[in-house]
Amino acid sequence: MTRRRPPARRRTARPAKRQQQKDAQLIAFAVMAAAAIGLVVMVVNWLLAHWWVLVIALVLAVLAGVGLLSHRRQRARWEAVRAQGLRYALSQLDGLHHAKFEEAVRDLMRRDGCQDAQRVGGGGDLGADVKATDPLGRRWVIQCKHRRNGVRGSAVGTPDLQVLNGTARPVHGADVAVIVTNGRVSGPAVAFAKQQRLHVVDRQTLAVWASGSRPLWELLRAVPPPRRSTSLS
Repeated sequence: MTRRRPPARRRTARPAKRQQQKDAQLIAFAVMAAAAIGLVVMVVNWLLAHWWVLVIALVLAVLAGVGLLSHRRQRARWEAVRAQGLRYALSQLDGLHHAKFEEAVRDLMRRDGCQDAQRVGGGGDLGADVKATDPLGRRWVIQCKHRRNGVRGSAVGTPDLQVLNGTARPVHGADVAVIVTNGRVSGPAVAFAKQQRLHVVDRQTLAVWASGSRPLWELLRAVPPPRRSTSLS
């Protein structure tokens, strides 16, 4: 007896189903687009019929913009007043983290009129913690050495000054290279600073600068003469 072959299975019409799904998606998209367009048309027609709503909205927007601008200007004035009156006591500076100490030095330079003063300290700063341009056009590069124990901490030594001397002028283009500390500076370091035309702001000078209103360049000796007038002058 010959065996009958099983009837062949009919292939499902997958392409047709996929096409139907695509058609359904296109129809749904077309319906949504038409509804969105219709809604936009309705809103536009309503606004055209009620044009005074647009006028009121425009006036409110203008008033809000003027109020925001006035608030920003007032805030800038108060910030300027606050900056001019910025004061630090040595006890405050002693209690700061070294990064906050650098920020304090930056803020004092801004108080003195160095509008572009910025803190750049951190890994790879190449001896520059704060950079600033004074109102007379001179470029300042400042290295900060914070001592948690103040004058009882380790003294700033010649190696610290050597780092500043090696990078301040050739790398950062400094006219005035300064090292600032809330601690003490060793005798050899002071002598090295004089030889290399570096400026040292020790604890005593820092106290006068931070607690008063005189700019740093009035407290230091042999500061380079002013450059030509700049936008900060």
